Amino acid sequence: MGLTIRPLALGIIWRGDALLVFEGRDDFKGETYYRPLGGGVEFGEGSKDALVREFREELGAEIKVGDRLGVLENVFTWRDRPGHEIAFVFTAEFVDDSFYRRDEMKILDDPATARWVDVREFRDGSKILYPTGLIGLLSADQ
Repeated sequence: MGLTIRPLALGIIWRGDALLVFEGRDDFKGETYYRPLGGGVEFGEGSKDALVREFREELGAEIKVGDRLGVLENVFTWRDRPGHEIAFVFTAEFVDDSFYRRDEMKILDDPATARWVDVREFRDGSKILYPTGLIGLLSADQ
C-alpha cells in the first residue's frame, strides 16, 4: 500500500446468518480480523465489474451482484503502514449453489481461506469485521 487512496468493491454473501469472509492477521497489532471478499477497482473499471472479476480470480466463482449497500471510507494502519480505502459494498450471490455447501474455500490468488462466520460474532465484538462501519450497513435481522 502506497500513499494513495485505494478503491475497493466488496461482496456481501449470506448463508443463513453467516457472512462469507476471509481471515487476515496483523502481527504488529496482534489482531486477527475478517473482511468480505472482493478487491481493488482498476482504472476505467466499474465497481460491480471489479467485484465480478475479483470473485472469478479469488474463488473461480461467478456471482450476481445485487444492490449497493453503501460506500465506506476506511483510514487505517495495517502491518504498521498507513492505508486509505474507499469501499463500495454490494450484496451478491453465487450463481453455482454448490459454493453455499462449502464450509471453507481456498482463495486462489492468495494464501488465505474464505469461510462462513456467524454475523453475531461481529455484532458482539468477539471477532473483528473490516472495513470499519461495515456492520452498520448489514441488515439488523441478519
